[in-house]
Order: sequence, then structure tokens, then C-alpha cells
Amino acid sequence: MTTSADARGTLDPALGAPAAAVWGDEAPIAAAAIALASRRISTASDPKATARPASELAAAAGQTITREGLPATEVLRIFEEVIAPATRAQDDPLNLAFIPAAPTRAALAFDAVVSSYNIFAVTWEAGAGAIFAENQALAWLVQLLGWPETAGGCFVSGGTIGNLSALVAARERARTRLGRHPRGQWRLACTAQAHSSVRAAARVLDAQVLTVEEDERGRLTAPALRRVLERAHDVFAVVASAGTTNAGVIDDLAAVADVCADLGLWLHVDGAYGGAGLASPSVRPAYSWIERADSFIVDPHKWLFAPYDCCALLYREPTEARAAHAQNASYLDAIDREVWNPWDYGVHLSRRARGLPFWFSLATHGTERYVAAIERTLATARAVARGIDRMPQLRLLMEPMLSVLLFDRPGWTDEDYHRWSVTLAHEGRILCVPTRWQGQTVLRLVFINPATEAERVLEVLADTTH
Repeated sequence: MTTSADARGTLDPALGAPAAAVWGDEAPIAAAAIALASRRISTASDPKATARPASELAAAAGQTITREGLPATEVLRIFEEVIAPATRAQDDPLNLAFIPAAPTRAALAFDAVVSSYNIFAVTWEAGAGAIFAENQALAWLVQLLGWPETAGGCFVSGGTIGNLSALVAARERARTRLGRHPRGQWRLACTAQAHSSVRAAARVLDAQVLTVEEDERGRLTAPALRRVLERAHDVFAVVASAGTTNAGVIDDLAAVADVCADLGLWLHVDGAYGGAGLASPSVRPAYSWIERADSFIVDPHKWLFAPYDCCALLYREPTEARAAHAQNASYLDAIDREVWNPWDYGVHLSRRARGLPFWFSLATHGTERYVAAIERTLATARAVARGIDRMPQLRLLMEPMLSVLLFDRPGWTDEDYHRWSVTLAHEGRILCVPTRWQGQTVLRLVFINPATEAERVLEVLADTTH
């Protein structure tokens, strides 16, 4: 019996023999690439900020695209020694800026497996097995939301496409109920703390953003939302945050849901970063009444330990998403519309099975370990917050709701903050990037990696902020 690998685990040279006349024998290339992936997955990352000017990269890498091609060993060497080192290590325990990523080794390894299978995960007919597995992972998130078992969706590339897709569905429902396009623009409501992708989606939709004043913690609240909506018309959605990117704040979801129910508005909850907290017993009460949302996103590549790029997009009533997103064309007529086709739930058609690495890690480690990992990062954030509060030279600006900390160094100028950040990034000690909060430059840390140790973070802060 012919197999794709022999007893020693090497690739069968006869695999794809008809294509060899064009590509040559690619078995050694595949083996070398897999070996490189294995080395990276089992090796600690380099924490230094190592971006280089394009001119330096060109000098080090040379011209890689040629008529004849380069030996695979040389291309792999260029990637390993030049290209990859000039990228930021998102999974380093002391990368505490923006929203990094901390995928499990299992998820990284299975991402390579998924790529090797080259699954067309758009229609059930082409990718039934992969879609089935992805849907099991989505079902866990549906349970966390408290939605009915009939809820569902698909995996898209990231929060930007997730937010856009949900808002397309919201606008379609509003247009169906109105029976026409409004005389002016459609409108959506959110606070200034909502992710920038919400405003980007509004531009794509040619919709106006109604900015709702947030409270002192940066939250969307019902009284402020009602005031804005009383003066507005043709509003098709309200966007609430389940963990803002800048401050890790959860909006007043219960009260906002009441307003949306009273006015018949679609409630979309952006949990791209903070949605993972639904799995945490210690913070789950802060998400009270999230089950009343119409749509929801969370990025497993943020705080659910999956590799890029992976956003779970979910709808409480998936039929409303299909009404907005289903595509029709003569070459698509043979597709069974009664099964679960991921193209029906987002702004996409072609799609890799990007949810499978998350599914594999979740299935391998179990949900209890996921809960423990999230709780550990929350505990680390709280420990660092207590440590900052004890440092006389630093000031904690507010108690963390999730795993984002905002603090400042009284007396520092903007230049001082940026110099400190760049210096420590290049030294590889910590990645902490300044942000703006209530009109002032401050420092921000975000904890999503269970390997991050509070003691190491506090040691760096104590040594470098005098």
C-alpha cells in the first residue's frame, strides 16, 4: 500500500509525481519546511523589538524573487535568519502592548497541519468535517454567552471583518423592517472607546456614527445612550464593548440591552479582546445580560490562545445573518442551502479553516485548562496593579476590570514616555507602549499570556521608572 510517509516519517518522493514535471521533487522542500516549523514551535521567542529598515533587509536578504528560483535551503535560511528575526514576537511573556497573542504549542502545531490539508472551508459540501469541528468550538462560546443551541456563526479573519459582518446583518434587518433605504444615512451608536474598526465599518457601510458620551470609566451607559437616540432616527445598531482595547472596560450591557429592546435596535457586542472573560468565574458577572445581544465577536488569537488569524463571529438568530450574507450566482446553484455554509454568515467567500487550530487546542487541553489560563492572567494583572499602587513614583489610574492596566509616571512628558518605551523594547526587557487616557499620555499593560510573571514585570517597572 502506498502512503504519503514511510516508517521513518519522511515524505514519499512519489507523492504528486505528475506535478514533478513542473515543480520538481518537492518532498525535501516540504520536509525542511516542516522541520523549521517544529524548531520554532519548540523554541522560546526573542523579546527584542527587531524591526529593521527595508534597505537593511534588502541588503541582508538580497533579491529573493528570480526567474530561475533559489534553492529551497537558501530561501529557508533567509526566512529563518533575516525575515523572521525582523518581526515582533507576539507570544513573548513580556510583550504587554496592544493586544498580543499567546497561542498554545498545540494550536501552533495544528495550524501547520491545517495548512497542509488546504481545506476549502466555505461550503459544507467541500469542508463538512472541518466545519463540523469548528462548530463544536463555536458551540462552547455559544454556551458561555447563554444563547440557545440554534445560535451560531463562523470564523473570520479578525475583529474588523467580524464587526463589519455583524453590522451588515444589522443593517439588512433594519432595511427589511423599514421597507426602504432611509432618506439620509443609516446611523449606529457607540462610545469613543469602541474599537476603531467600528468606525471603519461605518465608512464601508456609508453610515454615520453617533458618539455616545461614556461615563468616568469609559463605559457605554443607558442614560447617555437614550439621550442620543431620542434625537436620532434611522439608527440600525448599537455597538457595545465587552472589554475595550484601550482600558479593558465592559459596557453596562444589561442596561444597554434594555434600551435596544425598547427601541427595537440590534445590539452588537464587540468582545474581540475581552470576550474570553466569559469563561472566567471571577469576572463573568460583569457580562450580565450579554445573552440579549443579537451578535457577538471574540478573537481566539487574542485571549483564547490561538494563532493568527481567527475571529469567532456569532449570531443569536443565524437566519438573520443568512438573509444579509448569502451569495447567489449560477456557479453556486448546486450548493445545498439547507446545511451550514460559513459563507452565509460573513463578508467573505473563500475561507481557510482558520478555526481548527483553536478547536484542536480546546479539544486537546479541555475547557477547564482554558478557564485556569484566563484566571491566571487575571490574577497576574491584579498582582501587578497592587504592585504599581505600592510604588511611590507610579500611579494606578483605575482598578482593572479585566486584564488591562492604565498607569502613569507623574512628572514625565510625552517624550519621556516614548523614550522609556523604545529603550526597553530594543533591550528586550518589556514591551509597554504609551496610550492616551482622558486626554493624557499614560502607560498601558495588557495580560493575556499565562506565562507572564507579575514579579518580572514589577521588577522592570521598579528599576526603570525612578
